[in-house]
Amino acid sequence: MTRKVKDALKRLTKRKGVDMAEAPKKGTQEKDPQEKEGSGNGSGKPKPPETKSLGIRLVPVADSDQPVVANYSSINVSPGMAFIDFGFLEPGMLAALPRVARSGGKLPERLNGKLAVRVALGYDALANLHQQLGQVLRGLQEAARAAGAKKDA
Repeated sequence: MTRKVKDALKRLTKRKGVDMAEAPKKGTQEKDPQEKEGSGNGSGKPKPPETKSLGIRLVPVADSDQPVVANYSSINVSPGMAFIDFGFLEPGMLAALPRVARSGGKLPERLNGKLAVRVALGYDALANLHQQLGQVLRGLQEAARAAGAKKDA
């Protein structure tokens, strides 16, 4: 991932002021400041907002429910959008590259693969994807640690 993309993700995932879910609705009056500060819970601190999840079901269109195999990805950022290209490089060719490099052979200047799919995301969807990928990776790390601890025991 390039530094430009990492910086953009940091800016996008940084909390800003009030979330839409926390913002007062139009036409409603603000509560008394003491009530707002959470004096009802005895701690004097505001109560953190509840997070609610919404179930979303995506209905497949044509062959969109068929998995696409990709072993390569790249991200290109443009104003307002990020384009993620998922591609496929032949595994045999990828396995041969280290052998050629060790033997001192000439490496190809360019590898040709097949573009499997290009996904265009707004920055908000990109930040959401970043959060979900982080959760998946943390879960995989914990599972690997647990498996390693089990092996050692």
